[in-house]
Amino acid sequence: MLPGRCGSSGSVSAARPITLAAVAELHREVDRAEAVVVPKARTRGASWAEIARVLGVSRQAVHKKYGGTRLGHS
Repeated sequence: MLPGRCGSSGSVSAARPITLAAVAELHREVDRAEAVVVPKARTRGASWAEIARVLGVSRQAVHKKYGGTRLGHS
């Protein structure tokens, strides 16, 4: 069960799995879009710190996920 999100009977409704599946697909779409946009941002000169701030994560997290260096830089 999902705390605070169940119907009055306390069980997850039949529609809930469809909603959860839709949310899971949205997460996958966002991950795919992020994987395209982050390298483009780096190529255009954005720092790991700038990208991390926009994504709401730490610089270390975004650096670990998307790699070490910008094209032509160390």
